Amino acid sequence: MAITLAFDVYGTLINTHGLLAQLQTLVGDKAFGFSTTWREKQLEYSFRRGLMNNYVPFSECTRQALDYTCLYYQISLSSSQKQALLECYKTLPAFAEVKQGLLAFKAQGYRLFAFSNGTAKAVEQLLQTAGLIELFEAIVSADEINTFKPNPAIYQHFLQVSGSVASQTWLISSNSFDVTGAISAGLKAAWVKRSPTAIFDPWEIQPNVIATDLLALDNMMSQFAIKET
Repeated sequence: MAITLAFDVYGTLINTHGLLAQLQTLVGDKAFGFSTTWREKQLEYSFRRGLMNNYVPFSECTRQALDYTCLYYQISLSSSQKQALLECYKTLPAFAEVKQGLLAFKAQGYRLFAFSNGTAKAVEQLLQTAGLIELFEAIVSADEINTFKPNPAIYQHFLQVSGSVASQTWLISSNSFDVTGAISAGLKAAWVKRSPTAIFDPWEIQPNVIATDLLALDNMMSQFAIKET
């Protein structure tokens, strides 16, 4: 059976800081901090809602996190300005090496899936815009069972939908919580360390592989022949 690769989307394939140019026109030199806080709060809201069993689509977490970030930085954006940012969020760019990396994995015979907290519709739009959609067998969304990563249920849902087994399934993610969640659920996982200053949580759970991007990861996986089980 071929190895299955479950690719996280936001932050791994798609650059969540891809709105810096738009933000600079609205908030000036606060743009990077604003973008970082927005992303951090988006994830926090998904964690909290998952724990509370109070589900809303990931896009709602994104919207509410934007409202929070405006309050935090004491920046007053109009409803139309906020909506414009949220619309841009639907077409964020992919990281530069992503398509080449995915093509390399595909050429080696791996099964490729997009695996996200975002709804299938939102993820499809992102991947379509980035020219990546045809490289995946399917999209698996946490929305399908009304929860968010790293709830163990979403990793089991992925295995069920993909028809894979945990021992032959790798999560590929730049988000440490996703990596620890997948490993806790019995999958293997690779951490894509996209920033040299990124820190992996100092837990007892650590990634099976660490790479700086998808091309480096493809080379590492080929070298260690992990697709042969």
